Amino acid sequence: MRTHSLKSQSVSRNMPASASESSASTCANGLISELIYSENQPDMTQLLLLPLLQQLGTQSRWQLWLTPQQKLSRDWLQRSGLPLDKVMQSPYSGTITTVEAMIKALQTGNYSVVLGWLDEEISEVDRQRLQEAASSGHALGLIMRSENSIYSSARPLNGLRIHASLYH
Repeated sequence: MRTHSLKSQSVSRNMPASASESSASTCANGLISELIYSENQPDMTQLLLLPLLQQLGTQSRWQLWLTPQQKLSRDWLQRSGLPLDKVMQSPYSGTITTVEAMIKALQTGNYSVVLGWLDEEISEVDRQRLQEAASSGHALGLIMRSENSIYSSARPLNGLRIHASLYH
């Protein structure tokens, strides 16, 4: 699991300027990280992902959520302190893969973060393409995967799990 870089990105609005600047410079270089979430652990969202998204919401750029068929809850976004005018959702479309959509969005430089929900492990080639796109767009790409989707893979379960009831 690739979450080691994410810890430096998890900042709150009350952090000292130096920590916030460090977070901004890390994101400015572009980063791809993967989060394995558990539907049974809602506290992890509040502790890790939400502060990161709130911090990124202070930037002038958008946040793009490439979600499965669920629709983001406007009420949840407001309660969570995320900027409604900077959050864009695009449900899954069969015409383009989520990885391809993430690459195109990251390359534009229009988004501070692009979250993409994937059911399966991606290849090293796709991971490298995502990293290059994130670097060129100076953005953060988050690959979101349910722990249920990794039970069938050969990958060990040794990573951080977060809850994804961010949408209903």
